[in-house]
Amino acid sequence: MGKRDDIFKILSEKGCMKQEVYRNTTFAVKMMKSYLESLTEDLKKRMSEIDKNVLVEFEERGDFELRLKLGGDILIFLMHSNVFDFEDSHAMYKTGYIKEERYRSYCGMISIYNFLADSFKYNREGDLGYLIGRMFVNKDNHCFVEGKKKLGFMYNDFANQKVTRELIGKIIDSAILYSMSFDLLTPPYRHVMEVSVQEVNSVSQASRMRTGKRLGFQFKSTTKTKA
Repeated sequence: MGKRDDIFKILSEKGCMKQEVYRNTTFAVKMMKSYLESLTEDLKKRMSEIDKNVLVEFEERGDFELRLKLGGDILIFLMHSNVFDFEDSHAMYKTGYIKEERYRSYCGMISIYNFLADSFKYNREGDLGYLIGRMFVNKDNHCFVEGKKKLGFMYNDFANQKVTRELIGKIIDSAILYSMSFDLLTPPYRHVMEVSVQEVNSVSQASRMRTGKRLGFQFKSTTKTKA
């Protein structure tokens, strides 16, 4: 019965821990939803007095995905259903917080992506989005964020930072401001000098040129392979 006891011990400890992580992460998503709904209502009201064509929309897609449309941008908040640990080389393992209790390193993950709104409107499946941040939540309801610019250094105090509605709001606001700080760029002229008939036809039908903020509008070069 020794090995069975070992199995039970690991299952009861790790299994319960992962369930707690999952509950905390789903609750963080619910707080995100609440904040995004409030933000959408406020911005929509303000924009209606200026230009009703600038859309502000919030959408909940199932239990794990939230979408915020702001003009030409869409931010997608996507929770992964699994719980993750980190590589041994991660900086968190040098902290007393993790050294005191190993299971604190296990986290749920909510990724934040930025896409162009037209990518979804015109179903341009080849368009690119960008991961701008990942929020991690553990069993103690502590969290930290990996991400671009402010997201990467303002919200990384894992040992002391707990998930609150105020913190969620700050993270979302930072993600939005970062996404809106860079725009769609045209590619160098020399990169789009050649285009196939097929590509032009697909563009004229549904604006299907592969697009991303860092790509600009990009035509793919067609190449022939020899048999």
